[in-house]
Amino acid sequence: MDITIPLDKMTTDDKLRVLEEVWEDLARTPEEVPVPAWHADVLEAREKRIAEGTSQFKDWDDAKQSILERTQ
Repeated sequence: MDITIPLDKMTTDDKLRVLEEVWEDLARTPEEVPVPAWHADVLEAREKRIAEGTSQFKDWDDAKQSILERTQ
């Protein structure tokens, strides 16, 4: 299927709304979304660090603040 979207005529808000709608649609059938093999590798490594007690966790608000500080 060939789909043409007039991106050059859409506002940023329009584009974000389209992305949200597509994401919601994909989320309805997650089993149909292909997952790359490296995702499993990353998850396995993270689970291993958690089991070993070497992972560090941050409160979400602290994590957001840290990200914002790095991008400024």
